[in-house]
Amino acid sequence: MTEREERRLSIGEAIREAIAEEMARDERVFLIGEDIGIPGGFGGAFGVYLGLPERFGRDRIIDTPISEKAIAGTAVGAALMGMRPIPDLQYADFVFECMDEIVNQAAKIRYMSGGRMKVPLVLRCPVGTANRGAQHGQSPESYFIHVPGLKVVCPSDAYHAKGIMKSAIRDDDPVLVFEHKLLYGSKGRESAGGMDLTAHVPTEEYLVPIGKAIVKRTGTTVTVVATHLTLYRCLAAAEQLAAEGIDCEVIDPLSLLPLDVDTIYESIDKTGRLVIAHEDTFTGGWGAEVAARVAGERFASLRAPIVRIAAHDVPLPVAPVLEQAVVPSQERIADQIRQLVKG
Repeated sequence: MTEREERRLSIGEAIREAIAEEMARDERVFLIGEDIGIPGGFGGAFGVYLGLPERFGRDRIIDTPISEKAIAGTAVGAALMGMRPIPDLQYADFVFECMDEIVNQAAKIRYMSGGRMKVPLVLRCPVGTANRGAQHGQSPESYFIHVPGLKVVCPSDAYHAKGIMKSAIRDDDPVLVFEHKLLYGSKGRESAGGMDLTAHVPTEEYLVPIGKAIVKRTGTTVTVVATHLTLYRCLAAAEQLAAEGIDCEVIDPLSLLPLDVDTIYESIDKTGRLVIAHEDTFTGGWGAEVAARVAGERFASLRAPIVRIAAHDVPLPVAPVLEQAVVPSQERIADQIRQLVKG
């Protein structure tokens, strides 16, 4: 296939394709959630399931009442009985309604049963600011990296979103997949803020392993670790700073639990500087865990203090201008990298 003919998909399309392929491959895979199975409907909150109800039927794409606890509890029970459910809660914020089912049950049953029982479910969690306010725009990934027994992944492009979704569905542990709402490219939105939200996705079968980071841009001056929409802002900042002689190496961890610290350590051994950027709040965000590990294991490699760039510690405003003042912007990222390198 030539470059002109390469098949490019949005993240939403790639996730839909991954789910469809796994449902066709394994009859144990099914979807359960709110507004997902309406024939001719809108395919869930962000259009990811468009066409799947017509293809697989209502027995495998199950609409539920608005009860996150019921959705998660049903999924845990089905997983224990040998099924491979994909529960959908519309927004990651709603996972707080079912913390017992996810944290106390799904995450611990395999350990508590001595490995005799498994909970192979995939919980899709749309995150991130999109002018939806304090209860619909959070990035709560950090709550769950604290929980042994879970796996937490954060795909940021279509290629890796498809491959890691397929790996998650086949995994015997519960996997939480956090996806940024502004990166879906669904419902006709193939770009946001001038960014191309499509990527080449091969037609042939492939898997992306859980627990392996990606170096999105090589560099020698500073290591930048970021996820989701903030990753793209970091890449844009890196291009801006390159003109000033600051060469950023940008890493997408892709998986937060397990975390590929080796790729991060290798980069820091080269650059001697670390910046971590995410849309979650500053206090207790996953960047603090990365910073702590690097300080403990690579202190001798550091030539400057570790810098964390995050959302301010406030509830998310719904007004667009206020929301953008809270989360990391390309300008704030570039400025703090510049200060680190030149300070």
